[in-house]
Amino acid sequence: MKTWKWTSAAAWIAPQLIFSFAVPGYAQDNFYLKTEDRVVFYGDSITQQAYYPAFIETYVATRYPYLNVQFTDSGWAGDWVVGGEGGAIDQRLARDVIAHRPTVVTVMLGMNDGNYRKFDPALFDGYRKGYQHLLDSLHAGFSDLRITLLQPSPFDDVTWPSQFEGGYNAVLLRYGQLVRELAEQQHLGVVDMNAPLVAVLQNANTIDRALAQKIIDDRIHPTEAGHLVMAAALLTTWHASSTVSAVEIDAAHGRIFRADNTHISDFDKKSLSWTQEDKALPLPINWQDPVMALVARSSDLVSNMDQEPLKVTGLPAARYTLKIDGEEVGNWTREELAEGVNLAWITTPMLRQALDVYRLTLRHYTVHRVRWQGLQVPLWHENSPHVREAMDRLDTLEDELIAQARSASQPKPHCFELVASISSKK
Repeated sequence: MKTWKWTSAAAWIAPQLIFSFAVPGYAQDNFYLKTEDRVVFYGDSITQQAYYPAFIETYVATRYPYLNVQFTDSGWAGDWVVGGEGGAIDQRLARDVIAHRPTVVTVMLGMNDGNYRKFDPALFDGYRKGYQHLLDSLHAGFSDLRITLLQPSPFDDVTWPSQFEGGYNAVLLRYGQLVRELAEQQHLGVVDMNAPLVAVLQNANTIDRALAQKIIDDRIHPTEAGHLVMAAALLTTWHASSTVSAVEIDAAHGRIFRADNTHISDFDKKSLSWTQEDKALPLPINWQDPVMALVARSSDLVSNMDQEPLKVTGLPAARYTLKIDGEEVGNWTREELAEGVNLAWITTPMLRQALDVYRLTLRHYTVHRVRWQGLQVPLWHENSPHVREAMDRLDTLEDELIAQARSASQPKPHCFELVASISSKK
């Protein structure tokens, strides 16, 4: 087998102006993942969707392009803590986790374990015992394995009425509390995947109820926008940097005051133009997706994880258009630019590059799932050499997609220009 290498509704108005200019998290040495790490995401269908794993892999590739980290999604739809259609827990762990020789494992189970009904003490006791067995097995496989436990993501009892008194998400919260207790007892990492997404649902529900219902459209499986919130929760626990780049220019004196995580060259005071090569890319937020835009504006996702501030003081005209590589990307007043604008809120060439990396990452997860769940597991008993050949070809294809994603994540220089609006020129 191959081993693979929440904000208020006020943010809805002029969100590109909202950011903390003293950008937190610039020092990248504290990030949890290190070069040569091998990460396995273990879980049920929510993990199998591959969205939060793909967002995390894309983040690592675009925010820390010098890190060589390998990622494997080992989520299987319908899994309980004791296993499921992909095999019993011991088989699942041996084949789908330990065989990949991970240095880091995340575990998210519980959505199915409560069986979508009122709290059942017998089911809960089985979950406790099963989870303990899972952790014992992982520790036995690798004594130095770093494990992060993920409390179960929510069942949507916010935008839809509860199916019974208290609702199913209250049951999941009790399961999540057990996960946190296990993590604390064993000194493991733990991430709340429930509360941040519930807060987004509550905020979004006050803005657009119909659209908010699409964040977790079947009440169980978050869409991509919901998964981005979950990915951010995990990355925050892993001390991820919020910095893409931070630039401050004194236009009046033609000076660069600040250039964090970027390199600026060819600055021209007269034309207000410069070349900028950031060392990172913004989060792959598709602003054309209305659900994604609603989630971003209903959360602190951008302010906490996506800081790309541009501050320009001393501008003579009243209003300016920013062009990047000749493309108009935004228009602000002199005062807004002096205060600073966060470019992560708008579609830029850098954002499109990040989206390309994310799409390639999703494709390699799809290939992996076809190889694993479509061939390796159901055809394990076949002696035909063609099965092995087919898996090898899919391995090669996945390697190619990973290489393409890594190549696409590398920093590129871009030409910036601030052009005074004709009506505002003196």
